[in-house]
Amino acid sequence: MTVVSIRKVGDPVLRRVADPVTTFDAELRALVRDLNETLAQSRGAGLAAPQIGVGLRVFAINPDLPGNDARLDHLINPVLEFPDEQEQDGPEGCLSIPGIYLDTKRRLNVAAKGYTEHGDPVQVVGAGLLARCIQHETDHLDGVLFIDRQDEAGRERLMATLREAAWFDAQVKVSPHG
Repeated sequence: MTVVSIRKVGDPVLRRVADPVTTFDAELRALVRDLNETLAQSRGAGLAAPQIGVGLRVFAINPDLPGNDARLDHLINPVLEFPDEQEQDGPEGCLSIPGIYLDTKRRLNVAAKGYTEHGDPVQVVGAGLLARCIQHETDHLDGVLFIDRQDEAGRERLMATLREAAWFDAQVKVSPHG
């Protein structure tokens, strides 16, 4: 297993729509292990393959998230369904935008279908933080960052904070996919 460096906002790979996984092989299983190891070291809730520079529809989530009864730690080629219209608004951060948290509106409940690293179909149903995480990571697979989910004032606050961050040295644009 390898801990991989996480790409930061401004890296073009974060704005590309990831390709579906078509081959469930040892290389894919190594990617899932790398995602899980990197996520564990970063102490985050989730990490998508584009965040480590891989343009595939794969993400890892922390199996200890509340409501993750399946103890699922990754999902491949996720497809989301929303069983109702309920929303939640709460703090959200991103490993690609370290140290910044903003209230972000998301759906409260989600049903995510996808595959395991072995190609077995799986479904996870989540609410609250688990639902937020699944939506956030699926956004990464679509080239969307949580900055795209902010209103204009929220984006301006985030940009001002980013310009002051020691690690930040890029141009950031709102995704056309958001």
